[in-house]
Amino acid sequence: MRTIFRHLAVAAAILATGSAVRAQVPETSPGGFGGVQIKNSVETSQQWKDINYADDDKAYHTCDIYLPKEKRDSYPVVVHIYGSAWFSNSSKGMADIGTIVKALLDAGYAVVCPNHRSSGDAKWPAQIQDIKAVIRFIRGEAPKYKFDPSFVAVSGFSSGGHLSSITAATSGTKSATVGRETIDLEGDLGAHTSESSEVSAACVWSGPIEFMTAFTPGVAPEEVLIGQSRDEAMDKYRTLSTTTFIDSSNPPFIIFHGEKDNVVPCSQGQRLYDALNEAGVKATLTLEPEGGHGFNMYSDTNLSKMVEFLNAVREHAPNEKR
Repeated sequence: MRTIFRHLAVAAAILATGSAVRAQVPETSPGGFGGVQIKNSVETSQQWKDINYADDDKAYHTCDIYLPKEKRDSYPVVVHIYGSAWFSNSSKGMADIGTIVKALLDAGYAVVCPNHRSSGDAKWPAQIQDIKAVIRFIRGEAPKYKFDPSFVAVSGFSSGGHLSSITAATSGTKSATVGRETIDLEGDLGAHTSESSEVSAACVWSGPIEFMTAFTPGVAPEEVLIGQSRDEAMDKYRTLSTTTFIDSSNPPFIIFHGEKDNVVPCSQGQRLYDALNEAGVKATLTLEPEGGHGFNMYSDTNLSKMVEFLNAVREHAPNEKR
């Protein structure tokens, strides 16, 4: 996984404008840990690049904002998080732009792609605090960016899928004690700490979700993220595991995982689905027979399933602006 990480590229910056904008995805973009991104484009009515959501001067606390081509007074929002095994703090420009982000924009969703602190910048739970700061920023700055704060969903691939799943599983939870470990899930980043970080739904693409046993040979990325071995800090690994926080209050989930994933076993997606079902949470699982770790996952069928899932959740969100 580190070999792939060393070859991550950063997409060229796209200037914000009030007119329709076409963003090009490089033909040979590796797409983080999501495989090769097909050369494509997204059309928007407006874009903002490198917006700081934490009210500091850190590049790892910036996000890119995309609004759909069709102009509206406000848009439901999806935060889409890149995959990097938590090693990258600057891959927002490669966050499945030509696939997942394009499908969401075409369906009328505003998309926010954030950077977050890497495992080299800070140890867990800094990464979940960053994502929750993004969600508070969306609500606090809703009028400026035409966000509808009543519907904010999270999505992510690989480690981004982990962050989206645990953001949803801890929606409305500011801190938790797991064994001897107390974890601050919310943090205090940014100018909008009074805003809610709750989310309406989660889309999890090939995400690792449970870390009590190792599934990566050698020194696993989660060990770098925690900064200790499992033997030293099992309760910390439990705080990293989405299944620790699943209960009946969680929002709906849709899960995609490749049966041929050789990085994150598809049993992880199945385990997430089973735990959500046990808790009575609405969940949908797609196991892609020919899917690898990102490869063969972003079919038109799967992207349509994602959009249809979000649309169905919105239909049951009585406070959303229409």
